[in-house]
Amino acid sequence: MSDKEEMASDGNLNVTLTLRLLMHGKEVGSIIGKKGETVKKMREESGARINISEGSSPERIVTITGPTEGIFRAFSMIAQKFEEDIAAAMANSNVTSKPPVTLRLVFPGSQCGSLIGKGGSKIKEIRETTGAQVQVAGDMLPDSTERAVTISGAPQAITQCVRHICSVMLESPPKGATIPYRPKVLAAGTHAVLAPQHPAQAFAIPGQYAFAHQDDWMHLPPQVHKSWQYLMILLAA
Repeated sequence: MSDKEEMASDGNLNVTLTLRLLMHGKEVGSIIGKKGETVKKMREESGARINISEGSSPERIVTITGPTEGIFRAFSMIAQKFEEDIAAAMANSNVTSKPPVTLRLVFPGSQCGSLIGKGGSKIKEIRETTGAQVQVAGDMLPDSTERAVTISGAPQAITQCVRHICSVMLESPPKGATIPYRPKVLAAGTHAVLAPQHPAQAFAIPGQYAFAHQDDWMHLPPQVHKSWQYLMILLAA
């Protein structure tokens, strides 16, 4: 483990960074809360700036900027909120296998090699150290030089995973200009097409899965696939 990683793990790393999350409308609504009360509380208690892109796109970009400790607190609060949403959806259902909390980071493609590591060593280390599932998409997001990095697990595992990702960002800055991903606004009457993930082409440690898209459900173990699909129906209701 490098010095920066040790500092991040100990909570002593405190420089300003920006991380971007890709969320669906239902997820955005959850963190905004009634009259914006939830996101206001997150901003005040974390000390991070949390900005949500506007528009009628089915996907939105949530940008979190601040000292790393503030970013960790913001991610912890977001992950905990999604954990509560899952528990609430399961309360009146017959689902017995609880899906993990899943977040999708939008990550500069030029930094993904450092996140994966030689032969997958870095991403494997992050997975084993934090207990979070991690998958780096093989393709760039449309019209950008960024990739989706999906992390799944318990809220604490996700926060620890973000600590490691921040240390990678500091140790390996982006190379060249980054063209940011911007979700497209839908024309009236157009069906939603979400940012694609291609599990067969993505880099994945064996036994890991991405849970963000319907296309990925068929790659899950049967018992998880059934629970996740049913839960997504409940969340969309």
